[in-house]
This record gives sequence, structure tokens and C-alpha cells, in this order.
Amino acid sequence: MNVVEIAVQVEFPVWVEALPEAEALCQRAALAALVAVEMPARPLEVSLVLAGDAAVRALNRDWRGKDAPTNVLSFAALDDDNEPETAGAPLLLGDVVLAFETCVAEATAEGKPLADHLGHLVVHGMLHLLGFDHQDEADAEEMEGLETEILAGLGIADPYRPDDNIAEGGRCGP
Repeated sequence: MNVVEIAVQVEFPVWVEALPEAEALCQRAALAALVAVEMPARPLEVSLVLAGDAAVRALNRDWRGKDAPTNVLSFAALDDDNEPETAGAPLLLGDVVLAFETCVAEATAEGKPLADHLGHLVVHGMLHLLGFDHQDEADAEEMEGLETEILAGLGIADPYRPDDNIAEGGRCGP
């Protein structure tokens, strides 16, 4: 496995008040996503930001033109095939930003632990950084299948199965 730096920044302290293991959980989920996908043999860096709805709403408005909070936003640094290579420098994957209030509301509505929902959203966001999306049904099925496999390895139930006491429609929000 490559050298991987997974930086977790807590911008909204309520995350660790509600979930003291939030940082470790984020690192574990991000690493699981990286292990599941073939990556270049070089050091990697990713940033995970635990924010609140207000910050995520501003990012969603400014970058996606949607003036509403959402559960997770991913800002991939690998969108350009001509990414400049600097000898010895790590490959910057990008940033994943999560909104506390939206994540808590979803976890509550779906009847699942906040830790499991956070793990799912980190994996989901990481897969976006790695080039996966759910723009059409085939891509969504591929991404959801990979998420489910990764989450199973973390001991987290399939978030897309309503019979696991989880609401349908677990794809990215507005």
C-alpha cells in the first residue's frame, strides 16, 4: 500500500461532541475506500472536513449553484488527466466535506447510527474523488456495489437496502 496521508479537519466541533471517534472513523473509512480501488504507486493525500450545514450550504451554492446544504461534497483534484507531476510529491486526491446537521437528520430518519452514516458518506465521497459517479443507472449501480462491499468490510450495513431498516434513496443530496 502507498503512503497515505488522510487529514481530518474538524471545523464544526459538535462532530466530536456527538461522535468522539469521528476522526478515526473518517480515516478508517477513507483508507478502506482507497484500498478497494487500484491507485498509482506513489504517496497519496486527501483531506476530510467535518463541517456544519452553513459551511456546506455556502460551498454547494458557490461550486454547484445549489443554495442548500447537502450531506457530503467532494472536490476532486484528479479531474484533469494532465495533472502536473512533481517528483516525490504526493498525489493530491482532493477534499471531502461533510455537513453535521444534515448527516444527523438523515441518520435519525433512516434509523441508523451516526457513525455508520458518517462511514458511508466518507466512502461515498472518497469514491467521487477517485472518479466514480452516479450520473446514470449503470454508474450508480457500480458505485453503490463498491460502497456496499467497502462498508461490509467496515461492519456497516448496506445503506441501499430498505430491508436493512434504511430508507431508500441514499444517493447524494441536493
